[in-house]
Amino acid sequence: MKFTKMHGIGNDYVYVDCTRKELKNPAEISRFVSDRHYGIGSDGLILIKSSEVADFQMAMYNADGSQSEMCGNGIRCVAKYVYDYGLTEKEEIAIETLAGIKYLKLTIENGKVSKVRVNMGEPILEPEKIPVTADQNPVVMESIEVCGKEWKMTCVSMGNPHAIVFIDTPVKEFPLEEIGPYFENHERFPRRTNTEFVKVLDRQTMDMRVWERGSGETLACGTGTCATAVAGVLCGLCERKVLVHLLGGDLEIEWSEEDNCVYMTGSATTVFDGEIVLPNGME
Repeated sequence: MKFTKMHGIGNDYVYVDCTRKELKNPAEISRFVSDRHYGIGSDGLILIKSSEVADFQMAMYNADGSQSEMCGNGIRCVAKYVYDYGLTEKEEIAIETLAGIKYLKLTIENGKVSKVRVNMGEPILEPEKIPVTADQNPVVMESIEVCGKEWKMTCVSMGNPHAIVFIDTPVKEFPLEEIGPYFENHERFPRRTNTEFVKVLDRQTMDMRVWERGSGETLACGTGTCATAVAGVLCGLCERKVLVHLLGGDLEIEWSEEDNCVYMTGSATTVFDGEIVLPNGME
C-alpha cells in the first residue's frame, strides 16, 4: 500500500489515495498503520476518495479503527495532498465528509500548499444532535461528575461531539491521561466524546490540550479547536476571533457573525511518502 504521512500542527495521519482503488479493510488497516512501534505511527488513517457531490471525499479512521465524522487538521492535509500531488489545480475546493461538505481556500507558496482556510460550517448546539444527555439547551457550563469531582462542561458539535472544560491551571500541568478516558466514555455521551481542557490567557488567546475519542491525547484537534472557540464565546470568555495554542502549534479560529460559520486557518505538512506491506487479509 502506497501512502503519505502528513500532519496538521502535529496531528498526524497516514493518507492514502483511493480515487482509483478502494481499501477493503480500512478499520483494520488504521489500527495497524497507527501503531507507533509496529506500524507507521499516526493518530489514524485518512482515505482520499472521489465524490459525486464535491471535488473529493475524505474518510477518516481513528487509531483504534473507529470511524469519525470529521477531522479539521486532517482535512487541511487532504487539501494539500490533492493540490501538491496534482489531483486538482483548484485553489478553492469542496471536500465531502460524514459531517457534510466543507469548503477550503488554499494558500500556495512556491507551487505547494502552505496554509489552508477551512469553512467548518455552523456549530451544532442542540444536545440531541451533539449528542449529549443534558438539562440545558445549549449546554453551557453544565455540571458533570467525573472521577468523583464536579466539572463544568460546554458541549458543541462540529460534526463530531466535543465537551469543553475551562480550567484555571496551566494546561501542561493537567492530568489529561488520568481524566480524559473517563470523559470520553461517560454515560452522558452516547457516541463517546472528544474533550478539550482549556486555559484562557486573554480574550484573544487560549491554551488547549485535547483527549480525542478513539485516539487518546493528540498534539492538535481542528474540530476541537473550533468547538473551543465557540464555547469560549458562549461562556463570555473570548472574542469571536481567537488564536489557540496547542501542543503541536497554533490555529486561528473565527466564529463569523455574518453567516454563523466557524473558519479555521492553519498549516499542513507532508512528512514523507512510503509503501508498506500489509499483513495477509488486510489488502
